[in-house]
Amino acid sequence: MNSDLETSAPAVNVTLPQELRRTDARRDRTFTLTTLNVRLLPDGGLAAKVCGRPVEGGRGAYVSFPVPDRPEPAALVSKAADRAGTSWAAHRGPG
Repeated sequence: MNSDLETSAPAVNVTLPQELRRTDARRDRTFTLTTLNVRLLPDGGLAAKVCGRPVEGGRGAYVSFPVPDRPEPAALVSKAADRAGTSWAAHRGPG
C-alpha cells in the first residue's frame, strides 16, 4: 500500500442529547439544533459545528452553527472523537 495515501478529514455525526439542544436563528428562520458534526483535521486537531433543521418543519436542509464555548459541548466533541477513533480502529474491512 502507498504510504503517501492522502485522505480527507474523517468525520462523525452525533445526535445532541436533549439537554444540549437549543434553537438559533439565521436569515429570519429559527432552527432546532440537533446534530454535532466533528471532523479530524490533518494536524490532529478537531473542528466541530452544530447543525439544525427549521422549527417550522419541511424539507429544509441542515444549517450549521458554531458550537457554544461551554464545557458540556466541548466534552461531547472530545467524546465523539474518541468514539470515532475506536470505531475506525476496530473496522473489519469492506463488505
